[in-house]
Amino acid sequence: AGVKEDSFNVLDLAEYTKNRPWWRKVFVPSSGSSAEKYNVATQLVIGGVTGWCTGFIFQKVGKLAATAVGGGFFLLQIANHTGYIKVDWKLVERDVNKAKQQLKFHSSGNKMSPEVKSRVDEVIIFLKKNVILTGGFAGGFLLGMAS
Repeated sequence: AGVKEDSFNVLDLAEYTKNRPWWRKVFVPSSGSSAEKYNVATQLVIGGVTGWCTGFIFQKVGKLAATAVGGGFFLLQIANHTGYIKVDWKLVERDVNKAKQQLKFHSSGNKMSPEVKSRVDEVIIFLKKNVILTGGFAGGFLLGMAS
């Protein structure tokens, strides 16, 4: 009866860290929360830069979306006025009232599903652990929205 020997792969950590790209060593340390990984200045810079980029993109996308919605509404009003389309305003009013009733019904219960609640709790824990990073992101986001 032959005995089958298991083969194991040995991971040499010294070689592994030598072969890692420099940016991984800087931006993706292996363990701990980001509050432990980086000093305050680094956290502020990372949060600020990512926040500014996000704010800048939100500003551009927001302007584009507002222009599209406003332009579409403007074109619909012109088409309605010139007779190309007819709007059944009684039907619109009925649907809006139905939507209001559903919103009142859902908001009166004020109960979150367990999945949403667990995600919210995860986000709150992350924000508490990374206050400096979050503060830098918020400041950078506002600067990005303003520029």
